[in-house]
Amino acid sequence: MKKLLILSVLAIALYACSSEKEGNMVVQGQIKGLKKGKLYLQKIKDTLLLTVDSLELKGKENFLLFDDVDSPIIYYLTLSDNNTQKSISFFGEQGTITINDKVDKFGVSPEISGSKNQELLEQFLKVKTRFQNQKLELIKKSFDAKKENNDALTSEIDKQYQKLTKRRVLYTTNFAVSNTDSEIAPYIGLTEMYNASIKMLDTINNSLSERVKKSTYGKQFQEYVEKVKKTEEH
Repeated sequence: MKKLLILSVLAIALYACSSEKEGNMVVQGQIKGLKKGKLYLQKIKDTLLLTVDSLELKGKENFLLFDDVDSPIIYYLTLSDNNTQKSISFFGEQGTITINDKVDKFGVSPEISGSKNQELLEQFLKVKTRFQNQKLELIKKSFDAKKENNDALTSEIDKQYQKLTKRRVLYTTNFAVSNTDSEIAPYIGLTEMYNASIKMLDTINNSLSERVKKSTYGKQFQEYVEKVKKTEEH
């Protein structure tokens, strides 16, 4: 009887922190320290940011939001609090996705679980950050070398910069090719390979599984590759 009572209380508590919508994707979690605010579950559709679910939170840290997902895509969990808005981007897909964060550092380092594509994206972003840090170091060194009129050092740093760029593109391509049965592959192709050769873009596109080719990002990536090919022909 005691267990039933506890379960009933939990159910009521969750219902009080949930929206009235339902869907095949559940986004749940906790925002520690949140006293009052509104949460929005959003996604990009036809270049517009669309709110698919929302929830007013008053003295509650836990939340439940929903949407129907046809194909895994990037979603945004946006917190509107004290006339400010902050967002967490994540890969949404069917199932239950848990997002835990703190209100005072919302979006800085959220804990996200339940999405395979999100796990892969976080792996990729860790290495991408290392490339970005190396890039910033080379830019600083190049600036200092030019300031000292050291042409030889400037030339050497430029070579290092070009090598770093090639390594980044190669890593990005290999990461996408290694995950061609996940929507992360065409997503990376669309967002990270703007300076890649058509050969590399084709390599990713031709390696995608049939399921991923039919996904939202799979179709968009196919269109992008075809557009690049036509541009190069002219």
